[in-house]
Amino acid sequence: MKKVIIVGIIICLFLFPKEIEAQCAMCRAALESEADTSQAEGINNGIVYLMAIPYLLVGGLFYFIYRRLRNS
Repeated sequence: MKKVIIVGIIICLFLFPKEIEAQCAMCRAALESEADTSQAEGINNGIVYLMAIPYLLVGGLFYFIYRRLRNS
């Protein structure tokens, strides 16, 4: 049973990049065809927002670890 689960996970990991690349191509085509730049600005703001959250979380974690080690 464990082998089936491991094989399933490996297959899923190999399939997801293809779907992600397809979505990127679709977004690029949709944004290039528009004359209005508001949709492109919205996509760019969303990308920046999604990139900032992990950095804030990791920075907060390191801050609390630093503070804990400094006080002990």
